[in-house]
Amino acid sequence: MKRSIAILGTRGVPANYGGFETFAEELGRRLAARGHYVTVYCRQRYPEPVYLGIHRRYLPTIRHKYFDTAAHTFLSTLHLLFHRHDVILYCNAANAIFTVLPRLAGMPVALNVDGIERRRKKWNVLARGWYRVSERLSTWLPNAIVTDAVSIQDYYRQRYHKSSVMIAYGAGTGRAATAEALRLLGLEPRRYFLYVTRMEPENNPLMVRQAFEQLDTAMKLVLVGDAPYASEYIARVRDTRDPRVIIPGAIYGQGYNELQSNCFAYIHAAEVGGTHPALIEAMGRGALVLYLDTPENAEVAGGAAIPFSAGPAALTEKMRDAIALSEGELETWRRLAVNRVQERYSWDAVTTAYEELLDSI
Repeated sequence: MKRSIAILGTRGVPANYGGFETFAEELGRRLAARGHYVTVYCRQRYPEPVYLGIHRRYLPTIRHKYFDTAAHTFLSTLHLLFHRHDVILYCNAANAIFTVLPRLAGMPVALNVDGIERRRKKWNVLARGWYRVSERLSTWLPNAIVTDAVSIQDYYRQRYHKSSVMIAYGAGTGRAATAEALRLLGLEPRRYFLYVTRMEPENNPLMVRQAFEQLDTAMKLVLVGDAPYASEYIARVRDTRDPRVIIPGAIYGQGYNELQSNCFAYIHAAEVGGTHPALIEAMGRGALVLYLDTPENAEVAGGAAIPFSAGPAALTEKMRDAIALSEGELETWRRLAVNRVQERYSWDAVTTAYEELLDSI
């Protein structure tokens, strides 16, 4: 049955920020292609009201680290009450409090809680407290709670005795056919390590840079990303005299795909969160992946990537070991990564799971 579906709690589409934005775009356009009427609430105004079949609804926000998401989601929720949809999908556990309003208005709601956000170092005591309260509200205000990793599903079951619907994040497979981003950055295929992330402390780009600087190699390190409220930390990440380190800022779209497709190895060093999109996407592009060994990251890797322990020294050692791999060993790891994504993280399968969930509530 065709539905009218609203997606709230992201920065909107196109995906020019992080995982939830990519999620909204990839899920939204597939649901639209299947005949559903999809609206994504956006924090930026675009001249074209429809993007990839998705109807974009712009509403203002408060540009502040602690109020941006809550302010926009609150306004989006108020708008939603006067512009009804058949079913609502909220993103981010911090928005749990708002899910009660459409429910009271007779609109069923699902909430994707993401990871355990209160553990992020960027939040102060009040913000962490809000996330802790929101976790509990997530377990009883929406009609359904969605987790994107088994480890997060286990967390909610053990801590709050609440079952959730586990639907993994998605990614495509196959290498990009072009390499314009490499030319612009002065890179050679398979001659650089890559890390794409929000430049925030719990994602450890500074640690990755420090680990690479201890490596005796002619390869380069490319650190891609930005963050709206982390200028002091980003300045620390950029504070290097090593000419091998390239920090171009945020890169999206085809350039992002090209960099992942042609790197020697992709480093994933995030220590907080559920399923990280960039990790799956790098594996889908056939990259050799080195990942920080957390339960969430190990769940995604599934034996198709190489773990490393916390700290620069451990990562330096794993990068050194990776460089020493034979071409045959490298290709084996790359093939395992692609197979893992094809078997577990197909966007079409993810869309079908959400379609069934939203229909059920």
